[in-house]
Amino acid sequence: MPFKDLREYIASLEAENELVHVKQEVDWDLEAGAIIRRCTETGSALPLFEKIKDYPEGYRVFGDPINSLKRFAIAAGIPSDLPPAETYRRLMALYQKGMSNRIKPRVVSTGPCKENVFKGDDVDLYRLPSLMLHDGDGGRYIGTAHMVVGKDPDSDWVNWGTYRLMLHDRNHLGGYLAPGRDMTHMLRKYEAQGKPMEFAVAIGTEPVSLAVAMAPVPFQVSEVDVAGGIREEPVELVRCETVDLMVPATSEIVLEGVILPNARVDEGPFGEFTGYAGYRTPNPVYKVNCITHRHNPILTAICEGIPVGTGHLVACVARASILMDDLKRAGLPVLDVNVVLETGGFLTVVSTRTPYANVAHRIASVVWGSRAAQSSSHKLMVVNDDIDPYNLAEVVHAFATKCHPVRGHFAVPNAVGNPLMPYQNVEERRHAKGSLILYDCTWPTDWPVETAVPPKMSFNCAFPKHIQERVLANWRKYGFKD
Repeated sequence: MPFKDLREYIASLEAENELVHVKQEVDWDLEAGAIIRRCTETGSALPLFEKIKDYPEGYRVFGDPINSLKRFAIAAGIPSDLPPAETYRRLMALYQKGMSNRIKPRVVSTGPCKENVFKGDDVDLYRLPSLMLHDGDGGRYIGTAHMVVGKDPDSDWVNWGTYRLMLHDRNHLGGYLAPGRDMTHMLRKYEAQGKPMEFAVAIGTEPVSLAVAMAPVPFQVSEVDVAGGIREEPVELVRCETVDLMVPATSEIVLEGVILPNARVDEGPFGEFTGYAGYRTPNPVYKVNCITHRHNPILTAICEGIPVGTGHLVACVARASILMDDLKRAGLPVLDVNVVLETGGFLTVVSTRTPYANVAHRIASVVWGSRAAQSSSHKLMVVNDDIDPYNLAEVVHAFATKCHPVRGHFAVPNAVGNPLMPYQNVEERRHAKGSLILYDCTWPTDWPVETAVPPKMSFNCAFPKHIQERVLANWRKYGFKD
């Protein structure tokens, strides 16, 4: 059964020794962020801060909620003790199931998110324990592990997306909307008409809804339907108080308001998922007109940085799922796809059979034409089917020995880029320009296998099958534990 809310998920994490109740008072100014980042980098249990400086008892913060494959497995309801590569594949399959068997939400009359309601002059964002996450951030961020809900003005399409949100003052937020994102597309339509765009922010949802909000979902497909498909039951939604939008009824915190048309105020910098500090740029302004929250609310927060965190994990799994589907539909002989977690999603490894010359180029054309690769997968590596794309030792070895220093690299100089990428210059960041590169790590098909392709020296390749089986059968008898 899927979790009905964040609190059920937290209880499940605790049962699996994946959670720590931090009862000592923690400062919202950098201390909590440093703890979250340290937990992410060391693989420690997730922190639930129960006493935040300057806030009354009951206001809590939960750090980096889905930042490992095991925790993602728990969130998705699959066995949590599978090998990492198998967990990755199971999660990919769940995403594909959600896409192919979408389930519409169920509207309910009320929900726990309505237990406390503040409107008008009572709206004060500082009432909630948003964090100064990194030294050098432009301000406190209330939106790092959340969903922003928006509706297309010309259709019934509703978008869920995770777009960062920084506090400007008691009732205004600044938010970065990257080029090409669904909410950016919607906002431009409203601004062309000179109209404000209604929004809602749901913080502290059940984990599948958060994961889908962070994942790439096809244009004009509503994430709530995909979440229902993954959960195998509808997400329960409740209508907002002041805007014509709906949010998950069991959300911990909900913010409602409008994005002001054509208003831009400097937002950032922010320590980003690239592992580097982002930039301070003029970005849209969100005016908050209503706050609702549960009793003893839990604010979810991610301290972005070097992978792997919640955002990396969710996005990489979803992108790999989409790419595998796109490549299969193109009829390409692909065996596996790994959007590498440790790279934050900017390196994709595809394993393939090579039935004809330059198959890597065909693979690259599909990958780079996919929505899943938008602003990511700038670096693509294609390897033979004897390489496990989830085994980074094998991947690096293939890159070092099979990718020719001249003939193995194929660059595309003019492509859509990601303004957050550190290696881009100021001009490229300003106009979202980028480049792409393919590393062809497959043996040329015109090489004679018997004379030109060197035999691979590994346990699986350099010994007869009966010797492998004998060694594996006697492994513990030899005295080895695993």
